Amino acid sequence: MLKWLANRNVILFLAIALGIVLPQASHWSEKLMMPALGLAMTLATLSVPSDYFRRFRAMIVPSLAGVAMTYGVLGSVIIGAAALLIADRNVWIGFVLIAAVPPAVAVIPFTAILEGETAYTLSGTVAAYLAALAVMPVVFWVFIGPGHADPVKLLWVMLLLIILPLVLSRLILHFRLDGRINPVRGILTDWSFFIVVYTMIGMNRDLIFSRPLLILPVAGVVAAATFLLGWIVEKCAYRCGADRGRTVSLTLLGTLKNQGIAGGLAIALFEKEAALPSAIYSIFMILYILWLDWRHRRRLRRLTA
Repeated sequence: MLKWLANRNVILFLAIALGIVLPQASHWSEKLMMPALGLAMTLATLSVPSDYFRRFRAMIVPSLAGVAMTYGVLGSVIIGAAALLIADRNVWIGFVLIAAVPPAVAVIPFTAILEGETAYTLSGTVAAYLAALAVMPVVFWVFIGPGHADPVKLLWVMLLLIILPLVLSRLILHFRLDGRINPVRGILTDWSFFIVVYTMIGMNRDLIFSRPLLILPVAGVVAAATFLLGWIVEKCAYRCGADRGRTVSLTLLGTLKNQGIAGGLAIALFEKEAALPSAIYSIFMILYILWLDWRHRRRLRRLTA
């Protein structure tokens, strides 16, 4: 039982199942979303070595690629598809939030699992998180409007979820406390996202069942931004001469968004319906990661056969 409760996929599927079957506690877990996200972000940024920012030349290209894939490619696909398929204003806002946030924290560890270029993904991810400080307010202003979100609250959320975790992670590394944290780092991250995913699903459970036709276009946008876009990025990367490791990094940076931050922003700043796209994105992201992992294992079995 303890082994199952430490499995990332089991934890996330449990969050989805409980959010549907027992959504009542989501009104209390809503208060834990921001601390849980802040903890997950702090643990994720421990992967950034202390001397990272001194390697300026080596990280220029992957940093630009990370920003381009996260915002230029994936963000554009999400906003473009949502503009075509989504009519509900709050759901549209939810997709704008997803387009504006940086990559998922799972991008770096999953690059290692799929044998991609971890250093390349790391540079692209860190650059995308730093760029988010400028990108998020601009995207909000252009696609939602200046009057729809309190700029002070937005800056406060960005401070809690991006700047503070980076500072805390530097302090942990400086005082060499990471050695004590690493053994429980994975399970703390996974259960932090349990709180986030459960809350988003639980708060939108009635909406999902009362308006099933609303879910179809939302699922269509998310499927286009994960499975379809991932396939296109892979094909384009191979045609441009990228090796498999680089292709894995570009594919993950171009398909996985930090739907946790987007859902947290939606619940903190807008109506609860704005968190619906993040909830559906969470489900599709789990399925997409499982599919990539299955395909990778199948490839390894072919190579060793």
